[in-house]
Amino acid sequence: MDAAARRRALLEELSDVPVPATALAARFGVSRQVIVGDIALLRAGGESIFATPRGYVTVRAPENGILRTVACRHGAGDMEEELLLMVAAGAGVLDVIVEHPVYGQLTGELGLFSRRDVMDFVRRADGMRPLSQLTGGIHLHTLRCPDEETFLRAQEALRAHGYLLED
Repeated sequence: MDAAARRRALLEELSDVPVPATALAARFGVSRQVIVGDIALLRAGGESIFATPRGYVTVRAPENGILRTVACRHGAGDMEEELLLMVAAGAGVLDVIVEHPVYGQLTGELGLFSRRDVMDFVRRADGMRPLSQLTGGIHLHTLRCPDEETFLRAQEALRAHGYLLED
């Protein structure tokens, strides 16, 4: 299989269920580094692929679902609770976005869809400064929700804990 065919096949393999690069490498008979390069090229070509703690996922609005953005503000110690509130409401947290005064918009891919994803992410981030700390705790999250009700539930949970940035 040539590289272009492998990348097309990679897109067919990916979904909202994380697949580790090592599993993809074994499936296609190439090294993990080849898969990492293929994913980079697919992203550069406009494909929405996220690297999560458990593997790669494609990021598409779910059938009959929605993508929404929330603006939040909190301290570094509140990150875990904030993320857990959103996934508990049924939303997937795709990213964190901050507006940096020098670099402009910075986006960190999260791809968090469950409590386990959040706990893995928090464990990996232990001892590091969250991206939102560059902007005094102000940041955005893109949420993938099956419906508007789920988004409103996530938004209300954030509001109830004082994390939702509002007028």
